[in-house]
Amino acid sequence: LHVATHWHLRGGARPSHVSQRLSSSMAASMPLLSPSLPLCAGPTCGPTRSVAGVAATAAAAAAGAVASRRRLGTHPTAACTRRATATAAAVAPAASDVPSKLNPEEVLGSESPLVGFYDVVRVAEAEAAAKLPRFVPVASLGTDAGPAVASQVWVRARVAAVRVKGKSTFVVLRQHSLHTVQAVKFKSKEDGGESATAVAKFFKSLPLESLVDLRGVMVEAKVSGCTQSTVELQIERAFCVSKASDQLPFLLADASRAEADIEASLSTDRPYVRVLPDLRLDSRWLDIRVPAHNAILRVQSAVSRLFREALTKRGFVEIHSPKLIAGESEGGAEVFRTDYFGQQATLAQSPQIYKQMALSADLPGVFEVGPVFRAENSNTNRHLCEFTGLDLEMPIDWHYSEVIDVVHETLVHICQGVEAECAAELATIRAMYPSEPPLVPSDGPCIVSWPDAMQLLAEQGIERDPMADLSTEEERKLGAIVRERRGADLFFLDRYPSAVRPFYTMPCREEPEYSNSYDCIFRGQEIGSGAQRCHDPALLEARCAALGVPSEPLRAYIDSFRHGVSPHGGVGLGLERIVQLYLGLDNIRKAVMFTRDP
Repeated sequence: LHVATHWHLRGGARPSHVSQRLSSSMAASMPLLSPSLPLCAGPTCGPTRSVAGVAATAAAAAAGAVASRRRLGTHPTAACTRRATATAAAVAPAASDVPSKLNPEEVLGSESPLVGFYDVVRVAEAEAAAKLPRFVPVASLGTDAGPAVASQVWVRARVAAVRVKGKSTFVVLRQHSLHTVQAVKFKSKEDGGESATAVAKFFKSLPLESLVDLRGVMVEAKVSGCTQSTVELQIERAFCVSKASDQLPFLLADASRAEADIEASLSTDRPYVRVLPDLRLDSRWLDIRVPAHNAILRVQSAVSRLFREALTKRGFVEIHSPKLIAGESEGGAEVFRTDYFGQQATLAQSPQIYKQMALSADLPGVFEVGPVFRAENSNTNRHLCEFTGLDLEMPIDWHYSEVIDVVHETLVHICQGVEAECAAELATIRAMYPSEPPLVPSDGPCIVSWPDAMQLLAEQGIERDPMADLSTEEERKLGAIVRERRGADLFFLDRYPSAVRPFYTMPCREEPEYSNSYDCIFRGQEIGSGAQRCHDPALLEARCAALGVPSEPLRAYIDSFRHGVSPHGGVGLGLERIVQLYLGLDNIRKAVMFTRDP
């Protein structure tokens, strides 16, 4: 799985087989005339008042859609193809009489056109801009915070679906991916249907996903297929702000369906299209318009904000550490290397060494939200070459369990905050990707020691080297056992073997083969690692020597502990993996805006 920008980063052209694949799929931008293919790009089908059937804008688009569906494993019939082609030819609009290159100032007067296309929006004077329409958020329509019924409103939104029958037009407008409202235009006795005809032609000429300004009167209505289900807009004016391409890489309606619905349709004579992952990622900006995918990024934002909020309340200070460093900040992970004015530098694998140096500088406790780079050639559904780290470091009074307590309470704050503050987003996501809220103990952390974990796995018949790191499957198995026996999706696997931990990890005093370190396991997968750190320079140098880590590039880091520093510890969490596991996503790439992977 990759995005097109990967090829640019590598300095090469897009592979020819990808160009061929994309060109063969471009014509899938318009639906076939099938009642099994709803047009609304939201999680539900179109409005209940909408008329059945829709026309493709051109015969070529319909034929291309059939070819694309066949390529993706579906099988529309030849009769369906003929019907789509014939209908498209019959209703192809003539938009030459629609005003174009309008200045925004022209839409306000009593003589303004009913419909039209803006020129590129550039208002010359700030005073003129102040007189232009003020748009109402679609999410406010039909709510106490929004305009009153019978008010005239302006909205700016995308055209998500259009249905026209005769001189009746039904349009679903979508704003910021999550909010939809229906706009309608019917034949008027006052003008003999002239305005209704103009509106119908205008919207039939617009490709889906075009951005429009629409003025209308808000009236009460029952529209079950839109988020604003108690009102609709009676269209008075409509102007295109930005016209989408006639051919989209895929339909938002196809990309918004749950996998269960697609699977169920395969046994019918009208199977749904499955939009493949590589096609989604090649046009990721379009894929993020899918309501569930847009909501995922909002949840990701909330997790980051709640992490900051929890630690700021504790008096932690947010820092921003360098990402170009001289050595390696982690052991056992590959690094990206680059030239730094004749010297070799690497992209930081974590902010680890700078978090610790910040405590030597007498900051009371620090955290960072920033990029982390790992040059690991791991083509899995849970690994990335660049991800966002949620890191913290804090002084320890007497025992590193103090850090575990803070990490646990921070994660509890995140989980409770997401459920409380992102209810609408979670409902949208879970309609496409079913999941349940995680079981997170609120009365203190669930801690499982390494020896106990080995015993639990042995009881399940898993024979392994007790001093070797866990495999992915062993992590999942242990997570299932802890959920069953302790009722927790989140636990801390404590006292890892020293041999599998980074050089800066503090060994146990009584059993140096074990360490004062832990992993955070969430729904059977690691979301982060933490430990008490070596704050004694001599011990740190000995650890580097024992593990074969060059100490010279780390000289400033080691020297920062020669002038007195509090015992300390911390954790590094992965934002995208937290989001993936919280939402039950099958692939971490769905939790990333733009993926960087091998």
